[in-house]
Amino acid sequence: MSANFSVDSEQEAGRVDVSVVLPTFNERDNICDLVDAICRELQPAGYHFEVLVVDDSSPDGTAEVVRGRYNLGDGSAVGEGGRIPKYPGGTLRLFVRTQDKGLAASIRDGLLLAQGQTLVVMDTDFNHDPAMIPQMVDMLRHYDLVIGSRFVMRGGMEDRQRYRFSQLYNVFIRALFHTQIQDNLSGFFAVRRDRLYSLAPLFPRIFYGYGDYFIRLLLVAWRSDWKILEVPVFYILRRHGTSKTGFWSVFKKYTAAVLQLRVYGV
Repeated sequence: MSANFSVDSEQEAGRVDVSVVLPTFNERDNICDLVDAICRELQPAGYHFEVLVVDDSSPDGTAEVVRGRYNLGDGSAVGEGGRIPKYPGGTLRLFVRTQDKGLAASIRDGLLLAQGQTLVVMDTDFNHDPAMIPQMVDMLRHYDLVIGSRFVMRGGMEDRQRYRFSQLYNVFIRALFHTQIQDNLSGFFAVRRDRLYSLAPLFPRIFYGYGDYFIRLLLVAWRSDWKILEVPVFYILRRHGTSKTGFWSVFKKYTAAVLQLRVYGV
């Protein structure tokens, strides 16, 4: 893990059932609503949970908005955290990264800092529905990894053009690697901590770049004979803000990553 932040010494010492990792960059208009929505889903289920906001030093002040909303202090402590008002079962932790920036690196650091026995990763623009988290966590009683999938029955996307292109791209990935995973680009998943940490020696070769890390993670999991389940999710358009990357830019990056993976492996 990159050593550009440390963990607050006042972290809760009790059991944590579920950790939800939220990588952020310029999401000030979405992040607090998303944290509240996650809490509304997990609190009634009786979980002891934590939400980890891993911010890449967003210039729009995402971290400051989180601090102000949840009274985390002045930012002088790295790895600030505390109980979430109205949700006594939940803890919020904020980490601001200053080095080795990027989506995959943020997710890696969040997963390594998480204390839960179940780890959840999701986007912070409301593409991923927080209402799915309890179901995905519950299914880990029988599976090692649960993926929120657009391409199984009852899954889908509001953006139909992007849906069709992503569907075809997943056919390409399955043909290239001989897997049966329908949504290799989801990025919305729940995983057992012990299973994920068994891959720790491979983290530097998995968690780099942008969303292409997920293709590498799924390939390693598939080839390691993990029990993998895909549950249907429906992607809506982001509520606020703009996408961080253009469509063709992502396409080129993913294709380069997929071809490199095909030639050299993980």
